[in-house]
Amino acid sequence: MSLLLRNALLLDMSSGQYAEGDLRCADGRIVEHGPGLRAPDDTRVIDVAGAPVMPGLIDAHVHVTASTANLGSLGSMSPSYVAAHSARIMGEMLERGFTTVRDASGADFGLADAQAEGLIRGPRLLFCGKGLSQTGGHADFRGRGEHLRDDHPCCAGVGRVADGVDAVRLAARDELRKGAHHIKVMASGGVASPTDRIDSTQYSMDELRAIVEEATAANRYVAAHAYTARAANRALEAGVRSIEHGNLIDDSSVELFLRHEAFLVPTLVTYWALKEEGLAFGLPEASWRKVDAVLDAGLVALERAARAGVRLAYGTDLLGGMHRHQSHEFRLRAEVQRPIEVLRSATTGAAELVGRAGELGTLAVGAHADLLVLDGDPLRDVGVLAEPGRIRHVVQAGTIVSG
Repeated sequence: MSLLLRNALLLDMSSGQYAEGDLRCADGRIVEHGPGLRAPDDTRVIDVAGAPVMPGLIDAHVHVTASTANLGSLGSMSPSYVAAHSARIMGEMLERGFTTVRDASGADFGLADAQAEGLIRGPRLLFCGKGLSQTGGHADFRGRGEHLRDDHPCCAGVGRVADGVDAVRLAARDELRKGAHHIKVMASGGVASPTDRIDSTQYSMDELRAIVEEATAANRYVAAHAYTARAANRALEAGVRSIEHGNLIDDSSVELFLRHEAFLVPTLVTYWALKEEGLAFGLPEASWRKVDAVLDAGLVALERAARAGVRLAYGTDLLGGMHRHQSHEFRLRAEVQRPIEVLRSATTGAAELVGRAGELGTLAVGAHADLLVLDGDPLRDVGVLAEPGRIRHVVQAGTIVSG
């Protein structure tokens, strides 16, 4: 069965303009658009009466296994329990219009296969498996008095510890063996980890370059968690494709982003949410106290990068009960960016980052038929995407999955 949307305002993400017309989907792809399209037999026809239609959203930094803000506790949970929470989290993301997400550590091939086979309802899932961390790094959740570590591959969790060039090569190859779409590396300290400082750098340059080499050999790429300019710059010089967060970058970082054609994936909403609700959803108090160091700097970094023309993708990085704020990122970014720029970060920009330009984030013929029918114009107010009920229909692979 095909789907035909009549009398739509079709948003071209490249031009930022609407075109009046119809759009037809078949076999999970967009097959044609234009005025007065014919409806083949067995076509479901919906007259959207002049409503805006845009591509499905892409969130390029999520943790679908993060049912709690206490990430260190995930490793002690039953994998089946974590998967049940993940299915719920992914279903709610789809309701918000996110038809594809890039998981930034924690999700694995099992969740991706389950979604692709229709066993769970949620966005298309691009996963990296477990992020790579040095001892005492951002994915080493042991307290100072703990010495044992359980790295059994069937345990849930967002990271694995590997030290030294040979060990990080092995860890990267192992995640790639399991089908990782990208490799995640912890290149600086972070909020959720107990024993590192946000302003620290992590991994030697030799280790970072080895990880990038392994990803490149497999035609994949590396995403690096980094806050400060020093940490981001080291990762960019090593060849990573995206910097996650980047709240404390400076002009030297911007120059490196442009030189290497790398992406910045800000995640402003997670700091806003962690400050407001982190303690209630399991964030340890020691981690909560770290939030202020990056909260106010995020918008400044985004504005600096956007003004210089750095490639940007939409990300949220929310944890636990704070996942429900996923679309509030649109409002936060709109404080320093035009609506079309924010929309591109969640469509064409994110698609370019994940290597799916022309397939995702666009209404072009041949693209995946992932799209949204809206009650309101996102070019006037991008906050439309953050309001419950303003997304009239969510279409994924040519099928209405919500609305």
